[in-house]
Parts: sequence; structure tokens; C-alpha cells
Amino acid sequence: MALTSQTRRRFLGTLSLAGTTRLFGVGPAALADEPPEIRTVRFAKNASICIFPQIYLQGQLRTEGFTEIGYVEASAVRTLEPLARGTADFSINFGLGTILEIDAGSPITILGGVHVGCYELFAREGVRNVPELKGKSVGLETASPALLKLMAANVGLDPENDLHWVTDPKLKPLELFAAGKIDAFLGFPPEPQELRARRVGQVILSTAANRPWSDYYCCMLAGNADFVRAHPVAAKRVLRAVLKNTDLCATDPAGAARQLVEQGFTRRYDYAFQTLRDNPYDKWREYDPSDTIRFYALRLREAGMIKSSPQKILAQNTDWGFLNELKRELKA
Repeated sequence: MALTSQTRRRFLGTLSLAGTTRLFGVGPAALADEPPEIRTVRFAKNASICIFPQIYLQGQLRTEGFTEIGYVEASAVRTLEPLARGTADFSINFGLGTILEIDAGSPITILGGVHVGCYELFAREGVRNVPELKGKSVGLETASPALLKLMAANVGLDPENDLHWVTDPKLKPLELFAAGKIDAFLGFPPEPQELRARRVGQVILSTAANRPWSDYYCCMLAGNADFVRAHPVAAKRVLRAVLKNTDLCATDPAGAARQLVEQGFTRRYDYAFQTLRDNPYDKWREYDPSDTIRFYALRLREAGMIKSSPQKILAQNTDWGFLNELKRELKA
């Protein structure tokens, strides 16, 4: 059957070598590298819609030579814990959170950036920007508290003393914000999409649109350091699969959103489509992941939240070799 007559779902599940070459510009030389040293790969689960490149990887990973693909449960507080324990091999996660995990001593290697954006800071009517949050109450549920602290510090606020934090999940901060009982809410997909659907608040900062945040990756692919070291071919093949799916998000967000619904990851197609449409998935060839590490690590260190220097993290916990090879192979 011709490639053009396949459905998106069947295409993802049965992608052939010829189809891969045709769609992504990958020549025989790129796919003629060694088979993966191990046929099993495990991912740490992350509840966000934005990590579609990790969620629907089975078809791509089987094309890359993997036969067993698993997902490991992770806590909402420490989504990278399975990576740190070695019970998972890879995860797509917010780069800032990955830096915090590395500083805590976890054996993690960051392999590349995936996309920009995700986080949106909503405020009630009358609050126009982050400086105006001084003395106000701010809530979050799944978003990163560290990011909100950096947002506040970036405009000269003292995060600990100038903001009133509402983070206890039992209090349901999103519902408190929707009811007008707190002043702002930092959301992570699908929370921003829900607030927009309910016509609650206004966005005063978006990491996909507002600088300096939009100049850097949000989610990045990280691997367990021992796995990456022992299985370099497998690591490159995993990254290649992720980046192909990242391209899919950029070129066909509607099709990618349908996959999220069909696979049971979310019930709301509209939320999924908004997330995949609005987050920049077309930047992985342009952005330098080193810049993201330097940016967040420096600000975290200045805020006293980590001890590691950006230089140390870049030297010991990153490997851009696979990414640089794939940038040449997966040309637009």
C-alpha cells in the first residue's frame, strides 16, 4: 500500500525503512548503523500531554530494533526517580527538574532538547504581570515550584516572602483559582487548556512565548547514565525515535492529538490539540541544549537551589554527540 494512503495510526505502527527515509530524509547510511545492544527499553511515565514524543513511540522504537518497550510509574513530585534508581532508562522531562535531580546526585545524562514551552502563569483580572504578584497568593499542582521561584526572582521579587504559596493538592489550587480565592496559578498541560475552556483568568506569562523562557527548551530527553554509557547505539536510536515523533508534533498536531486520545492517554482531544499546536516542537534543530542547561543551572545556583555549576553539569551529565549526528541525519 502506498504511504499516502495509510492512516496516521497505521503509519505510525507499521513505518517501513523506505517510509522512514521518505518522510524524515534519513538515508540508508544513517539506518545502516549497528543494531541496539539491548532490545528492551523502559521510560519513566510523565502525566503531561506535551510529551507525546515519548508516549507514542512503540512504532518508531520497533523500527529502531527494540522489541520490549515498557513504562514505569513515577511520583508526581519526582518524575525522574525511576531514572535515578535505574528502574527506567529514559524520560522526557522539564530541563529545570532534571538539573535539580542531577544536583541531588542522580546518575542522569541529558541527550537533547525536545520542545519549548508548556508552562503558563494565569492571574485574576487586575493582575497584569509578575511584579504585580507581590503580596498575592499563587497556586500550582503539577507545575514546578522551582520555575515559579525563578520567575519571581527574575523580576526582583523574593519568592519566599513576596508570594503566598498554595501548593497542597488537597486544597485543589486550580479550583481555588477558578473560584477567585487565590490570585494566580501556574499551570502545566492540561491545566492551562482547562482554564481557557472554563474562561478563567488571563495568561500573564507563557514559557512558549515570553522571553527569556521562550529562548530555552522546556522538556529534554534524559537517560540513566549507566544505560547510556553501556548502550550507546541504543541511546542514539531512542533519541532518533523521539526526534521523529517531535517532528510529527510540529507537522501534524491534529494527528498526534488523535493518537493521544485513541491510546487512552487523555479523553480531551481539544486539550491535546491545543497543547501540541501551541508548543514549539520545531526548534530542536535550531536551539542549543547547552544554552538551556547554562540558563537554568546558573539561575538555580544564584537562588541557592543547587550547588553544582553549569560547567560541571555540562561536563559530567550531558552528551550531545548523538544529537549532533542526528541533526545531520534528520535534515528538514
